[in-house]
Amino acid sequence: MSGLYPPFNYQDNGKLVGFDVEIGYALAEKMGMEPKPVTNPWQTILAALKADKFDAILGSMAITEERLKEVNFSDPYYKSGAQVFVHADNGEIQSVNDLHGKKIGVVVASTFEDIAREYTEEVTTYDSDVTALQDLLVKGRLDAVITEQLVGMYAINQNDLAIKTVGDPLYIDQMGIAIKKEQTELLEKVNAALAEIIADGTYAEISEKYFGENIYD
Repeated sequence: MSGLYPPFNYQDNGKLVGFDVEIGYALAEKMGMEPKPVTNPWQTILAALKADKFDAILGSMAITEERLKEVNFSDPYYKSGAQVFVHADNGEIQSVNDLHGKKIGVVVASTFEDIAREYTEEVTTYDSDVTALQDLLVKGRLDAVITEQLVGMYAINQNDLAIKTVGDPLYIDQMGIAIKKEQTELLEKVNAALAEIIADGTYAEISEKYFGENIYD
């Protein structure tokens, strides 16, 4: 995981925490394995997985056709929408159609970067969604940010940022756990463990802790 994606995975007093981290611990327990969460820059995370730097990516990675050419994915463990955020005082951008030609901030090598480039050539990339959202508060730097709806809303609520959503989500992503093509046995174990933690309430308990609801539903 990147470790830069609160509330899913982030650093707190030097410790890696978040929804993804706790889901990983719960899965490892079901599989009888020792969990070891590590971070890697998002733009090289698939390459690092294929180079055996770690065994799986449990970092809110969207399942896409392009990524499926490189790795396998577990069953989806949550869904979320790609949401447009703007400064609270912005009255110019009121729908997705108003994004054309605007300055948009996104996380590098994300699905959000792809969609942003459909609207403008002025795309600024960041290592962290939080940094991108904070740049909305700097006059003249960005007009909008596209990021995951849950991440943006968490940033607003936790940091009292003067930003707001624009319209409905642009599309819905399904998030999966990426595993090397050769690791078919591990994939089967992960899917079985995921089904277990959903069935026994462990997943719901972790989700309620971070979101106040079961995001699997």
